Amino acid sequence: MKSRSLIAVAASAAILVGACAGATPSSPASSNSSAAATSGASPSAAVATSGASPSAAGKRLKIGFVVHVKGNPFIQSIIASAQDAANDLDVDLVVAGPEGFDAEAQLKNVQDLFAAGADGVSTSIPGETMTAPLNQLIADGHPIVTFNINSTNLEAPFVGEDSIPAWSRLGEAVANKLGADATGKVILGTCAPQLPVLVQRGEGVVKGLAAVAPGLKPQGPFDVKVDPVVNYQAWEQLAAANPDAKAMVGLCAPDPENLGKLNAANGDKFVTAGGDFTAGNMKAIADGHTLASIGQGGYVQGYLPIKMLVEHIRDGAPLTKGLLSSGVELMTKEGATFDYDLPQQTFADAQAIFTDQAKAKVFYAPLFAPGGPMSTEKWATLIQPYAAAQ
Repeated sequence: MKSRSLIAVAASAAILVGACAGATPSSPASSNSSAAATSGASPSAAVATSGASPSAAGKRLKIGFVVHVKGNPFIQSIIASAQDAANDLDVDLVVAGPEGFDAEAQLKNVQDLFAAGADGVSTSIPGETMTAPLNQLIADGHPIVTFNINSTNLEAPFVGEDSIPAWSRLGEAVANKLGADATGKVILGTCAPQLPVLVQRGEGVVKGLAAVAPGLKPQGPFDVKVDPVVNYQAWEQLAAANPDAKAMVGLCAPDPENLGKLNAANGDKFVTAGGDFTAGNMKAIADGHTLASIGQGGYVQGYLPIKMLVEHIRDGAPLTKGLLSSGVELMTKEGATFDYDLPQQTFADAQAIFTDQAKAKVFYAPLFAPGGPMSTEKWATLIQPYAAAQ
């Protein structure tokens, strides 16, 4: 991103693209689950104590976790997952981040954490201006793992959505619902046309549609904005302009709920789909007005970067540049499917996992357990070079 204005546009949109929004798992009250969040305060004052004894080596590790919107509900669920990892691995977690998107402030958080003695830091990258200074920190021996929003120019691993193959599954689901011989228009909507992750999501949907029903003709993506009210109005206008459309697919978090409302008002004439597991999105699916919504492995995005940093520091596990997919979750009225051999869930059970932190911890635990795909001996093998990831 070449200017602060473009960063601001993209970042504000990202709040609602599933990169930064979602259902908020509730977190049980515990002295172990309340990592302090700081913006301008000294990072050393923000240590979340777990009450566990120091490590056998005599040095208790301090890991920083820097987010791009610390009050956002989805980000809070990612923070809770990072705290789960810190508790399990017997380290202190220091959470920092600005109230709203500010790449320069977030970079300063990372720098301040290392200056205050953090052993490693996990951060999102909401602006390309962060990349060169972070690469210098890495060159100076400071371990970094990124999550949720990345830069392919950073010399560090990224844990997050692999957008094109992930969203191609949503395109396939829509096409399968319509049938392999289906023809007609599929309207795509985006809330930030210039945001790379949304461009890739759109490419994924188009790829999935073509793989199953090549007669379908994707149109757009059209800018349907991020504000929920404006978003609904934009979809309403697209429906009026394209009454013969067979399906509508949104690339941002407000879309499944609003498309469900629109579909209900039009006799459910469209197949609709989108991303994220907000309460409204899940209700639209349960009510049968929206076919499907896709998730991006938010629990993994919080837990795994902490595990990677700790095992790099303690055991020398390599932090290779590349993408480690946090996995795809696809929810329909019939239930939800997950990557990495996690078991399929009923709709009710999946809804509980997406809204209750304790249930999420239990469900995702096999990924990180000995022998699991993200266990100590295996997670490094999942990192793919960016060119190969898609």
